[in-house]
This record gives sequence, C-alpha cells and structure tokens, in this order.
Amino acid sequence: MMSRWRPRVPLRLVRTGVFQIGRRCHNPALPWPIQRKLIDGLSRVTFLPRGTSITWRDIGGVPAAVVLARGASEQTTVAHFHGGGYCVGSPHTVMSWAAHLSAQVGCRVVLPRYRLAPENPYPAAVEDARAVIRALAGKATLDLIVISGDSAGAGLALTTVLDMRENGQPLPAGCILMSPWLDLSRDWRADADLARRDILLTPDWLDACARAYAAPDTWASPAVSPLHAAHAGLPPLLIQSGSDDLLVRDARLLAASASAAGVRVTCTEWPRMWHDFALEPGLVTAADNALAQAALFVTRVTACLGPRKQESRPVIGPAFLKGVPAVSYSPARPPS
Repeated sequence: MMSRWRPRVPLRLVRTGVFQIGRRCHNPALPWPIQRKLIDGLSRVTFLPRGTSITWRDIGGVPAAVVLARGASEQTTVAHFHGGGYCVGSPHTVMSWAAHLSAQVGCRVVLPRYRLAPENPYPAAVEDARAVIRALAGKATLDLIVISGDSAGAGLALTTVLDMRENGQPLPAGCILMSPWLDLSRDWRADADLARRDILLTPDWLDACARAYAAPDTWASPAVSPLHAAHAGLPPLLIQSGSDDLLVRDARLLAASASAAGVRVTCTEWPRMWHDFALEPGLVTAADNALAQAALFVTRVTACLGPRKQESRPVIGPAFLKGVPAVSYSPARPPS
C-alpha cells in the first residue's frame, strides 16, 4: 500500500498488537507452513512511501525484491536478510522498513528470499546469502554495499561477512544488525524476567526454530552461531536492539567482542522496546529514530571510496537520536 501518511497508534495498542501476533503466529504448535501463511498475510498490509517501486529479480540464483524509493539511485545498495528464525518470514516482512530506508538514504534495498528450514536446513540459507552478495559484488564495488539483517537474518548477515573475511575477500562498507540472533546454543529460559518482557518471542519458539535449522551438536559452531566467531577485522557495525528483546544479550556480547577486537562498533539499545521493534517506522517513535540512525550509518560508511580505514569511520551516537534515551558505545567505551 502506497501512502505519504501513516497513522500514529498509541504505544500501548502497538504493544498489544505485537503480543497477539507473537502468540498467534510464532506458535511452535502450528506447522511451519501455517505460521508462514499467517505472517505473510499480516506483512502484506503495510504503508510505503508514495512512488516506491518494487521489482523481483534473480540475484545469484536467489529471488529477491529490489526496493527503490522515488528518486533513489541504484549506486548504493543495502542487502537486507529478513528475520523469522530461519523458518518463517519473507521480503514482505521488512518491506516497509526497506522502503523508508531507501527514501531516506536514496539507495536501493535488496531483500533476498533465501531458502527456509526445516525444508532447507543449514547451510542452505548461508549458501543463498553468499550467492546474493557475490552477484552484487560482481556488478558494484563493495565500498558501496552494506550488508544488513534483522533477527535470524542478522545472524545470516554476520555469518556472510565473517565468511568473506575468512576467504580474504573484500568486505562491505558496513553491516547493520537489528535485534540479532547470533547464538543458537543459548538457554533462553535462563532469564525468566526477560522472557516475560519480550512481547514477540518465546523460548519455546526459538528452540523450535533452532532445531529446525541445524542439529543441536552444531549450535556452538561459529558457522551456525556467529557470536562464537572471532570478530577482529570486521567492517563498521551498527547494532540495534531493545532492552526487552529476548535476544538483547546477543547484541551486547557481539558489541563487546567486536569492540575489544578494534572494530568500529555502535550499539544502541532502546528502553522497553521489544524484538524487531525497529521494523515499525511510522508506528513507533523509537523505530523512527532507529531508521534515521541506520540511514545516517549507510550514508556515512559508503561516502568514502578506496581502502577502508576503520579508525576514520564516524561513530554514530545518541546525539543523532532526537533525544530518545538509549545506550550507545564505541571501541573507546565498551559496555558494562
């Protein structure tokens, strides 16, 4: 749905709606095809900036939606991998966020439809992600490409960047990780209070997704859980999460690890925000600010061509967040 205006809804009602979606759609008792149908149906009711174009292309053998705002250029690309526990979700899930990012940055956003578990378990999604980035890099310099993802898609994005580093390949200009799921081996029931506060995710659903995606004896592998990898030598990272996100620990631990390894890191945590809140620009003020931060990050990391000098990359901090309380730090100030 194309619109210049998106209705503001009281935060209390948004929270209620997200809770209902989480409990009805992220239900491990439902077969995966039913979960996908429910989520896809809800995702198709969205508001996009007027003039947004969406075209489907084959990129490296993977179908992908290419989102382009009116007047945007294809010179700069954000490749974003959607979330959904590696088992549900599609480009439609993140279409609104992608369209608004394209409008703010003036770039194109590529949304791959990678293969889902359990029909296509690990490493199918990783192989698709590699193929997409390889195809994009074959037509443009990586200094103009940002790799991004939310939830499980953030894990896929980080795994892809780590794979590029391990193979000695040029790295993208930056990486955006929203509410990242980076450690499948974690016991999500260990923090009962956090599990209660997250209105979208439940430990049972995450456990079902993890088992569908990969065998439990592989969960500690960095290829499956990139939190367990070494994080030196990565491009600038923007990590966004909410304090009520069941996966917030993954965001904090990655930020600490990468920051200690000398990577340029910005980790911003919004109080009382739930998992993947950032995908709701126009409905949630914190999501508007997260989008503005992501847009500024993309603009800045793709502004300089030539050899990457991480020490010269800007650090995006709370000053850009319109006064919304948040926690943000760089390598000079590790998290507590």
